Amino acid sequence: MKGIKLLAISVFSAAFLSFTPENKKIIIIDAGHGGNDMGANRDGIYEKDVVLNIAKEIREFNNVQDKYEVILTRDNDTYFQLADRSALINKLNPEIVVSLHMNSSPHQESVRFGKEVYTQSTEASKKLAQQISQKLNPCEIAGEKNLHILRESKAPTVLVELGFMNNTEDREYLTSKKGQKEIAQKFIEVFNEY
Repeated sequence: MKGIKLLAISVFSAAFLSFTPENKKIIIIDAGHGGNDMGANRDGIYEKDVVLNIAKEIREFNNVQDKYEVILTRDNDTYFQLADRSALINKLNPEIVVSLHMNSSPHQESVRFGKEVYTQSTEASKKLAQQISQKLNPCEIAGEKNLHILRESKAPTVLVELGFMNNTEDREYLTSKKGQKEIAQKFIEVFNEY
């Protein structure tokens, strides 16, 4: 099964790269979780769906420019092993990688809210986190964290917690079409300025 997944990733990346102009930079958006891995959830709303919708909005907004190409690690409700995601990332050698997630706390209703960015130990990752923090204000740069996607990706990578699933205000904003479009537009602004 793992061989089939790796073959699919190889075929996908080879096919994609054959249509990408050489001067176009690649930006990878990793919509966290997927499939049976639902991530944080509340009242029938799942992290995997929210971050995938935002990732798709980012890709849609990107269609109006030709400086870079946005590639999603998943564009449907499928789960890929973390090792498969990092293998795809390293094969495509992107300019930057943004992994999208939603936070949660052990409380029924979290008093904590807002966005957090985790980084690699590299200056490029920290620079990207700073730019994201300025656009997604308020957004805390939570610093380095030993997470697979950050540890194994060779490209400058950040993991962004877009808000708390169990904070009503965050959840309502991130599940609204308006909120998802606004967040996506902010990421496009970051990419254009990077």
